[in-house]
Amino acid sequence: MSTGADQGMNPHTGEPVGPPVPHTADADVDRIALAAATAAPAFAALPLDQRADLLRAVAAALEAAREELVALADSETGIGAARLNGELTRTRVQLEMFAEVIREGSFHEATIDLPDPDALPAPRPDLRRMLVPLGAVAVFSASNFPFAFSVAGGDTASALAAGCPVVVKAHSGHPGLSVRTGEVVAAALREGGAPEGTFAVVFGTEAGKALVSHPAIQAAGFTGSLGGGRALYDLANSRPDPIPFYGELGSLNPSVITPGAIAARGTEVLKGFVGSFTMGSGQLCTKPGLLFLPKGHGLDDALAAAVAEAPVGPLLNARIRAGYADVAASLAAVDGVRAIVPPAEVDDAGFRVAPVLLAVSATDLVARADELLEECFGPAALIIEYGSDEELTRALEVLPGSLTGTLHADPATEGDLIRGLLDRFAARAGRVIFGGWPTGVAVTWAMQHGGPWPATTNALHTSVGATGIRRWLRPVSYQSVPDEFLPEVLRDGNPLGIPRRVNGALVR
Repeated sequence: MSTGADQGMNPHTGEPVGPPVPHTADADVDRIALAAATAAPAFAALPLDQRADLLRAVAAALEAAREELVALADSETGIGAARLNGELTRTRVQLEMFAEVIREGSFHEATIDLPDPDALPAPRPDLRRMLVPLGAVAVFSASNFPFAFSVAGGDTASALAAGCPVVVKAHSGHPGLSVRTGEVVAAALREGGAPEGTFAVVFGTEAGKALVSHPAIQAAGFTGSLGGGRALYDLANSRPDPIPFYGELGSLNPSVITPGAIAARGTEVLKGFVGSFTMGSGQLCTKPGLLFLPKGHGLDDALAAAVAEAPVGPLLNARIRAGYADVAASLAAVDGVRAIVPPAEVDDAGFRVAPVLLAVSATDLVARADELLEECFGPAALIIEYGSDEELTRALEVLPGSLTGTLHADPATEGDLIRGLLDRFAARAGRVIFGGWPTGVAVTWAMQHGGPWPATTNALHTSVGATGIRRWLRPVSYQSVPDEFLPEVLRDGNPLGIPRRVNGALVR
C-alpha cells in the first residue's frame, strides 16, 4: 500500500505551498490502469476529426485557466510568470500542432502494395500496412517544465494524438499544479466525448513503479534524472512482457568555439554561451554544459563578468540544490581544474544558488573523463581548452551521447574543420546547431529532441515535434483482407484523403 504525500515548496522561501497531495494507493493505480486499458479500443476507434477536436479542447481549456495555472506553477517552482506564460503557450501550441498532425494523416504511414502475379521472386498478395495505437501508456512528468513536459506536456499530447489513453505520474515538485492541470485536462476530454478512463493522474514514487510494472500499460515516457530513468527503464524491461520505455535522462550538450569564431565575434559568442548555460537557472535539459575554447583565449575576465551579470533564480527544490552543490564542488576539486567563477554559498532563503564556471585542458579532460563528465544540473558549466585540432578531436571522442552539439566557426576560413565537426556531432547528438545555442526547442515537424545514451534510452525517437507520436504506435500489415473490412486508412479510394504510399509511390 502506497503511503505518504507530495508537498509543494516555494523555492524563493523554502516554505510549504498548498495542502499535501496524498500518494496514490496501489489499489487505485491498478483501477486506473485497468480503466485506461478498457478505454483504449474505444478511444482508438474515435474518428480522427473527433480525436483532433479533443486535443484542441484541451488546449483551449488550459488557455482559459492560464492565470490560475501560471500563479500556481510559480508558487511551486519559482520559475517566474514571464517564462511560465511562455511555457503554457508552448503547451497549448503542442496540443494544437498534434491536432493538425492527426488531420493531416501521414502519421499512419499508410503503405499499400497491390497484388502482382508477376512479381519476383513470387507472386505478391495484396498487402496494406499502417501504424496503430499501442494501448494505454504511462507518462512521467518533469520538474523543470511544469507545463511543457508535465501533466499536459508533449508526451501526453503525442500519446493522445496517437489514440492512446494516458496515465500521468505527477512530479513531486509541483503537486498542486499537477492536481489542477489534471482536472482541467480530464474535464475537457470528458466534455469532448472521450471514453471514461482516457486520462488520469497518479502521485508518488511507488505509484510510478507500479504503473510501469502494470500489465495494462503498454509503453512509458519519462523526462528526468539518469538514476531515476535508468531504474524505471530496467523495470520496464524486466516485466514478463517488456514494454518500450522512452526516457530522456541527461545531457552535457557540448559546444565548440573555433579560433575563427573567436576572432570574428568572440564577445558576442561568449555572452550567448553565458546566457544559455544560466537560462532557467541552468535547469534546462539542453543547457550547454561543456564549452570548447582554443587554448590561450584570454577570455577568463570577460567570462567572469558575463556570469556576474547573468540573472539566476532559485533552483526548483532542496534536493536539486543539494545535488548542484555536491557536483559543482566535486568538479572543482578535480586535478587540473581551475575556477573562473568558483562555487560559493548563497546565504538566502529558499533554494537560491550561485553560478559556477570551471576550466580544464582538453588533455586533462581525456585523462579524467570519469570524474569530469558528470552533468551538473543548475547554472554551472565546464570550459575545455584545446591546443590543436587533434586535441579537440580526442576530447570530443570521450564525450557521451547528447541531445545537442553546437558549433561556432568561420565558414569563410574553416570549411574543412566545420565539415568534420558537424559529422562528429551528428554521430553523437540528436540535434546539431551552427551559430546558435541549444536552449530553446522549437515545436515543429523537423525537430529532433533525443540522442544516444545517456541522453535518452532510445535515440530512434523524439520527445518534441510531430514525429514524437511515433513512440506510441506500432505497425500492422493486412494481407488479402476484403476492402469493406479494412480500416478506413487502408481502404480503396482513400476515404480519409491522407497521404499514402502505393506500390512504392507517395500519393495523396
